[in-house]
Amino acid sequence: QVQFVESGGGLVQPGGSLRLSCAASGFTLDGYAIGWFRRGPGKEREAVSCISSGDGSIYYTDSVKGRFTISRDNAKTTVYLQMNSLKPEDTAIYYCAANLMRSSCSDYYALHRQYEYNYWGQGTQVTVSS
Repeated sequence: QVQFVESGGGLVQPGGSLRLSCAASGFTLDGYAIGWFRRGPGKEREAVSCISSGDGSIYYTDSVKGRFTISRDNAKTTVYLQMNSLKPEDTAIYYCAANLMRSSCSDYYALHRQYEYNYWGQGTQVTVSS
């Protein structure tokens, strides 16, 4: 059974940092782009970032560029999202998922076509507040 489990969320003050982890079981990350998404209070789920399997491509949505860094460790079947300079508007439940149609994450569509993603985890709550 495939399972993605997100962890690392919590309460942090504005300007603080968190590192989220996405651990996969029953699934090999090799060959698939992996994405991070979030759903803020009263908002629709939005794309945050994705990372490719092999060509090194990474894509970030504009609102997190320069603050968030995505990385992956295929040996540990884990994808990370380092979040720095957090803002209250980053408050959301964060999810990870696998893009079963792409291995690369080199353009807008690789991240924003959410219907291409599968094996959504339960999410981890991030709250940015003073």
